[in-house]
Amino acid sequence: QVQVAESGGDLVHPGGFLRLSCEASGFFFDNHKIGWFRQTPGKEREGISCLSHSDGATAYADSVKGRFFISRDVTKNAVYLSMNNLKPEDTATYYCAVDLALSIGTGFCELGASTYDSWGQGTQVTVSS
Repeated sequence: QVQVAESGGDLVHPGGFLRLSCEASGFFFDNHKIGWFRQTPGKEREGISCLSHSDGATAYADSVKGRFFISRDVTKNAVYLSMNNLKPEDTATYYCAVDLALSIGTGFCELGASTYDSWGQGTQVTVSS
């Protein structure tokens, strides 16, 4: 059974930095697409970054471009979201999700939530002074 889990959420001051981790059990990220999403109460889940694990292609939402960076550690079977210059509007629950379909060398990934099949429980990020 595929399970993904996020960690690393915390309370941070504006301008601060956090790195979120996404780890999988019963599953290897190789040759799959991984996405990071966030959601606040009353709003739709927003796709903010994704990674095509086989070729390293990435994508970012305009709201985080230049501040957030997605990366991977193959040896740890983990995917990370490094978040710089955090703003109060970044406050949300952050989710990691995996597209269970094999994806090899496509050169792109999708930010749409419907692409992804297996979701973590989320980790809370709060940006406040």
